[in-house]
Amino acid sequence: MPDDPTTPRTAAAADSHSLIEVRGARENNLRDISLDLPKRRLTVFTGVSGSGKSSLVFGTIAAESQRLINETYTAFIQSFMPSQSRPDVDALHGLSAAIVVDQERMTANSRSTVGTVTDAFTMLRIVFSRLSTPYVGPATSFSFNSPEGMCPRCEGTGHVTDIDIDQLVDRDLSLNGGAITVPNFSVGNWYWQVMAQSGLYDPDRPLRDFTEREWDDFLNKPATKVSAGSLNTTYEGLLVKVRRIFLAKDRDALQPHIRAFVDRAVVFTTCPECDGSRLAEAPRSATVHGRTLPECAALQISDLAEVVRGIDDPSVAPLLASLRGLLDSLTDIGLGYLSLDRPSGTLSGGEAQRVKMVRHLGSSLTDVTYVFDEPTTGLHPHDIQRMNGLLLSLRDKGNTVLVVEHKPEVIAIADHVVDLGPGAGAAGGQLCYAGDIAGLRASGTLTGRHLGHRARLKEKVRTPTGALTVKGADLHNLRDVTVDFPLGVLTAVTGVAGSGKSSLVHGYLAKEDGVVVADQSPIRGSRRSNPATYTGLLGPIRNAFAKANGVRAALFSANSEGACPRCNGIGLVYTDLAMMAGVASVCEQCEGKRFTPEVLAYTLHGRNIGEVLDMAVEEAAEVFTGGQARAILRRLSDVGLGYVRLGQPLTTLSGGERQRLKLAIHMAQESSVYVLDEPTTGLHLADVDQLLALLDRLVDDGNTVVVIEHHQAVMARADHIIDIGPGGGHDGGQVVFTGSPAELVAAGETLTARHLRTYVGG
Repeated sequence: MPDDPTTPRTAAAADSHSLIEVRGARENNLRDISLDLPKRRLTVFTGVSGSGKSSLVFGTIAAESQRLINETYTAFIQSFMPSQSRPDVDALHGLSAAIVVDQERMTANSRSTVGTVTDAFTMLRIVFSRLSTPYVGPATSFSFNSPEGMCPRCEGTGHVTDIDIDQLVDRDLSLNGGAITVPNFSVGNWYWQVMAQSGLYDPDRPLRDFTEREWDDFLNKPATKVSAGSLNTTYEGLLVKVRRIFLAKDRDALQPHIRAFVDRAVVFTTCPECDGSRLAEAPRSATVHGRTLPECAALQISDLAEVVRGIDDPSVAPLLASLRGLLDSLTDIGLGYLSLDRPSGTLSGGEAQRVKMVRHLGSSLTDVTYVFDEPTTGLHPHDIQRMNGLLLSLRDKGNTVLVVEHKPEVIAIADHVVDLGPGAGAAGGQLCYAGDIAGLRASGTLTGRHLGHRARLKEKVRTPTGALTVKGADLHNLRDVTVDFPLGVLTAVTGVAGSGKSSLVHGYLAKEDGVVVADQSPIRGSRRSNPATYTGLLGPIRNAFAKANGVRAALFSANSEGACPRCNGIGLVYTDLAMMAGVASVCEQCEGKRFTPEVLAYTLHGRNIGEVLDMAVEEAAEVFTGGQARAILRRLSDVGLGYVRLGQPLTTLSGGERQRLKLAIHMAQESSVYVLDEPTTGLHLADVDQLLALLDRLVDDGNTVVVIEHHQAVMARADHIIDIGPGGGHDGGQVVFTGSPAELVAAGETLTARHLRTYVGG
């Protein structure tokens, strides 16, 4: 039974200054939850996917903290801020300022790098401004974001845009033969006529036979008056005209076929002047201890830390100490394989979260509530130990740390555990347990029962039916890797973060014919998309509504005739606040139901289309029991998405949920090679068993499954393991083991072998 939140457990607990008190939380599926959370402690929230963890931690506690902070601003300032409604909760007491450290990818701004977002590059710039030979100037002189520091050619971005000429023309053809492949330049078109009749070159001669002068006129001649046939007009070289009529316009304003052409034709190349360093000549060539700033920024962070240790100068001693501490923290958290010049937009969600975490470690703030969303995502068991240390460091600075997590290694270090459930969606939202870890183990809850659960090592593995061979792989840190991926079996690709797993699998295996990739990347589409539209489930549902009511099926699409005219079928009205974050509010006309009242009057099995789209997959499976709808719903349940609502916007799904949704779609195809990227992300310990059963079923049906995975249960149940390492960055990139899980446990000496050995032995 959960602790009674109204009964003080200790004298300290009775003090309201030591508790966050939650009373009557009903956000989303929460069922009137009341509980106390100890402040300045580490609390881990557990429960199956969809049990209500995020609704409690992010949607209630963190959201109300942010709303109350916003209310301290003047009404004028608040008018420029996103409007935040009060969470559905009776009372919240003892809140402190909440900082959410989530897995949202960082900005794709081309000027943002690991060095700029962590301030490590700022510190390095100051060191160079004080110690460089020759002396260049103040710290801004070493900044690629300042006019005095940036390369004048690329303006500090490190790359320049160029046009791939071979996407514009076929050099083997003449103009009369259709050599120009640019939209609106086909033979006979006005643009084509001006060029073909300009008299600057022979329109019957293949382009590759043009003289140097003719080729330059054809491509680069500036606007010039010419006689084209009987008309006097203006001639422009092809490149000049393409830049003016296509590239000078907003990409999103272009017609789709022209936008596709622009995407093909425009390429980004490394700036030839600064060689991608982004800096002007003086700052990029000045040295400290024989190294330039671009050389330092390109070093692996763990190596840069050693370089900085070798710099000893009293004038910058405090700064060097801070920089060393920051670089060591990045290394300790498992990011030592990154470099400061790595664009922040290229980081994975897990990497981005860990970078944000390190930033907060150096903060002088205390008594803050830090909220983390599965901080172990993307981490090898070896790296989880380091993550735990950082979570405890934040707590020991006097902060309250709230963590949504499934990994038993993190649950084990908690001062307090809150377990929600017992199921997902409508079957969840209840407080199953609140207390210490020992009490959780004895509680009899689903989480408590699985804490000590271990997947058994697979002793008899499947026999491969063949192999896909990758030869000479050298992408990123891979070192001329040649390896076989066996067919007809379940293969786990393992290794610490940054070892080269993704480079090998996504860079090579995923490009082979017949390979289907289901990863955690955002699903293309707008905020209108949902599981029903993405999987094709809406089609049979619309047809069933139409048949039952004798009307057109298009009425039951929120993207077509039946859509609410006020919100265009989105259910929300978005207000653009220019430079501020946009505001979304529930449409007042349809009250978020997305359809017109006339459409909502039609029913099927006693429900209207809005009510059907609000159903969870498992509930819908009880209503739609035949045909295509039944098959799609069954696959969604098989991949563990039974709790997801049919009309839930895809933008609200986690990375793990997106991956499982993609897998559900691909399962309808003929036998293939499936590539999955950490499919256990976001899964409760009990759900991992269900996933393993699904993977086994896929293989037994004649498929090949390759998973990039850190979860030891998946490793133990695999037929074959490919371990990449031995470390991350330049310490990785090699195949350090291939074979069965039993062979790895028996004879392996890698980090993966040691942790798997402990897992199956524990």
